[in-house]
Amino acid sequence: MSEIQLIATCPMGLEAILAREIHDLGYVNTTVENGRVNFTGDELAICRTNLWLRTADRVLVKMGQFEARTFDELFEGTKALPWADWIPEDAEFPAQGRSHKSQLSSVPACQGIVKKAVVESLKQRYHTEWFPETGARFVMEVSLLNDIATLTLDTTGPSLHKRGYRKIATEAPLKETMAAAIVLLSRWRVDRPLYDPFCGSGTIPIEAAMIGWNIAPGQRRSFAAEAWPIIPTALWDQARDEAYDLVKDDVPLEIIGSDIDKDAIEIALAAAKSAGLARELRFQVLPVAKAKPQGEYGCLITNPPYGERLGDLKEVDKVLRDFGLMALHLPTWSSFILNPNKQVEHFMSRPADKKRKLYNGRIECHLFQYFAPGGLYGPRRES
Repeated sequence: MSEIQLIATCPMGLEAILAREIHDLGYVNTTVENGRVNFTGDELAICRTNLWLRTADRVLVKMGQFEARTFDELFEGTKALPWADWIPEDAEFPAQGRSHKSQLSSVPACQGIVKKAVVESLKQRYHTEWFPETGARFVMEVSLLNDIATLTLDTTGPSLHKRGYRKIATEAPLKETMAAAIVLLSRWRVDRPLYDPFCGSGTIPIEAAMIGWNIAPGQRRSFAAEAWPIIPTALWDQARDEAYDLVKDDVPLEIIGSDIDKDAIEIALAAAKSAGLARELRFQVLPVAKAKPQGEYGCLITNPPYGERLGDLKEVDKVLRDFGLMALHLPTWSSFILNPNKQVEHFMSRPADKKRKLYNGRIECHLFQYFAPGGLYGPRRES
């Protein structure tokens, strides 16, 4: 198998945790940039990273990178890349694009140039003047930043946050990738209780359960590159067999989600069932003021409602105040709250032990982190 330059993209602020995920899979030659992690791997790495990365949006093949200040430079640089090594004669190969702080600022024009250049490159290999584009889909992207063009192929298809278990969403759902990131950042241990009192459609509890049981998040979905001839079906089978063998479904879980919205809880129950976790997770209709998590050294991980998106601002303040009172009565628990509201620390009655800037969609938030006295979760329980 060959060495391939790969890029995993992610929301801003998650680059370090995504790099750690890639390292944990055994791919240690990484470099971090804004919103992406570059790494090297082989064809099997494409399969494994698509299946396993919890905080990534996409896995891309980096075809090449070069300076492009003119359309001629973009055309010639693109044409020189080895497209026919990846794209078969019957493939569909649409071009997408982005441009930021570059002289070539017209994205549609850049997409057109890239498409023409790739067609000319493929003509040289296949000795034909026409391509039917009826086969597997190879989405190309030209990304221009400071006059540097990066050309990629998307191996993923629909974004990796689409795990396949959520058929219906609440009005303002938290993406699965962000929910997983919050759980990973909390350092929650599977031998401790976890409670989300604003669980909505259940994304945080479900992602936590998948982490606790070491379930590959992409196990229940397909990927664009599964139809690519260059990656044998046997490699996808190998990666899926590995993921299946690594599941730890004999580990007890104590994960509960609650929400005042009955419809949201119904959606959460349906998603948990679709994820194969209906028997392991508990969901209940309950306002945060009546929530009473049980046990010691647990973890509150939650994404309370935003005034910018849902409900009345006074109601948002009320539920944050109620959450603060609940946390106050759980002195051995740690709390992790993703929210854009700058008053979170006020309602928690003390400054956060740590804050991390994250983006939930386009909304700038902070992950407010409160650690229980004596460490995150106290002494490890004996099994």
